[in-house]
Order: sequence, then C-alpha cells, then structure tokens
Amino acid sequence: MRVLVSGSTGLVGSALVPRLKLEGHEVVRLLRCPPPLGPFEAFWDPGAGRLEPDAVEGFDAVIHLSGENLAGGRWTEARKRALRASRIDTTRLLADALGRARRKPKVLISASAVGYYGNRDDEILTEASPAGSGFLATLCRDWEAATAPAGEAGIRVVLMRSGVILSASGGVLLEMLPVFRLGIGGPLGKGSQWLSWIALPDFLRAIEHLIGADAIRGAVNTVGPTPVTNREFTRALGRALRRPAVLPVPAPALRLLFGEMARETVLASQRAIPAQLNASGFEFLCPDVERALGQALAP
Repeated sequence: MRVLVSGSTGLVGSALVPRLKLEGHEVVRLLRCPPPLGPFEAFWDPGAGRLEPDAVEGFDAVIHLSGENLAGGRWTEARKRALRASRIDTTRLLADALGRARRKPKVLISASAVGYYGNRDDEILTEASPAGSGFLATLCRDWEAATAPAGEAGIRVVLMRSGVILSASGGVLLEMLPVFRLGIGGPLGKGSQWLSWIALPDFLRAIEHLIGADAIRGAVNTVGPTPVTNREFTRALGRALRRPAVLPVPAPALRLLFGEMARETVLASQRAIPAQLNASGFEFLCPDVERALGQALAP
C-alpha cells in the first residue's frame, strides 16, 4: 500500500514508519519542513492553512498522528489555544484536502484519546458512551468532528481513542521512570482512578488491523483489554523495576503544580474497554499491564 503519515516524528509515528516499510509498504511522511523534499516526503504548513490536494493524492491509507503534547505545560489560555490548533485545525486541514483529492484514500485513521469521556469514576466506557465534560473532553470531541470533510467525501474514517501508550522511549512512562527507579514513586491522588493503557506494539498492530478492517468506522477505543486503577498501575511498575512504589502524591499538590491539566489527566478516571477491537477479532500481545510493562522495559 501507499500510506501517508502525519506526526511521523512522535512516539507512535517514529515506530510506525519503519514497521510499515519493513512490511513492504510505501510510506510518505507529511512534514512541516519546507521544500526541497525527499521522494518519500510531502509538505504542509498547518499554521498557514497550507496543504495542496496534490500532496495527498493516490494513497491507500492516511494515518494522522499530529498534535502537541498535552502534558507539555500548564493549561494556560494560550496553551489551550495551541493544543486546540495543533489538533483541530490540522485535522480539518488534512480532512478537507483529502476530501478534495481526485484519488482519495480508502481510509483515514485519525488520533483521538479516551479523554473524550471526561472523568467517569468506575463507569465502564465503550465507544457508544457519550462525551464527558471539561476542556479535554471538548477538545477530543471537536478533534474528532474535524474529520467530517473526509467522511462526507466517502472516505472511511476511524478515530483511535487511545489510552496511555506504554513505551520506555517516550510518553508518560518515560517521564515516570526516573522517580520510580529511585524508589520514591507511588499512586497519584487517591489512586482509585482508572487508567486505560496499551502497549506500544499493540497500538501499532491495531493501526495495521484497522487499515484492513473495512467494516470498522468511527470511534475505536485503542486500549488494552484490562484497565487498572492508578494504584494498581504504580504497584505493577514498582514490581517491574524491583523498587517500592508506595509514596503517594497528594491530589492537592498535583492541582497546585499543574492546575486543570492534573484534574483532567492524571486525576481523571477513564475505565475504557476496546469493544470494537474485541468484536473484530483483534488479539493483544500484551493483554495485562504486567506484560505490557515487562515488554516496555525489556533491554
């Protein structure tokens, strides 16, 4: 297949591109670097609203992973605007160009997140569950809605609502490792909030599965089959590192340090299950968090 990938330098993209190439696919990276470009690169400038339809012509699949790091700083009003622009504006720009292309892809796979559901305590969340409230839930809802021009043009659109992607190469786990390796990690807040996670290899395999799953469209909870509480996760990480993980970080301290971001991310509870993936026959290599952490931390 010919596959176009945005966000190819991030945690997922940097692992996905070589994997697709190894399997014989032709991969073109959609980059913000100005021309001249290599033979497997295409240019766009989301800030200027620039993406020519010719740049997205003739692909079998488009995988859209772009977006600024949600945990990159306190959610000031300026930061919120940047987060929305990096997801909603870029997605709308890409979806519009795909919709206007003469040779359209069969599928657009676009990133989203289980933050769509907001803070839901112990409720089990499937793709049919309604959106929650708060900045992150609204961001995810509008992010997904920005794919509409592609869907209206007849392209199958898949929205990957991801949980925490477990990899020692980046993301949340990489940020946690120094503290836990010192033996001073522990639950965040009460520790009873649910964490939806997925091993990076399973996330990559899910992308490939969804490219070929013609019957699947719309939201897909791209999470492992067994969500855990924050307390269970930190204990599992401590065991994997052979370190204690019993020192809690009080919720007031997290809210003081990170404000709204803490309340809607590390202190929020999302007990999502991968109903669509399960129904389609997808099999997880890492169905439990212990195995996922062992895989992520393997030398």
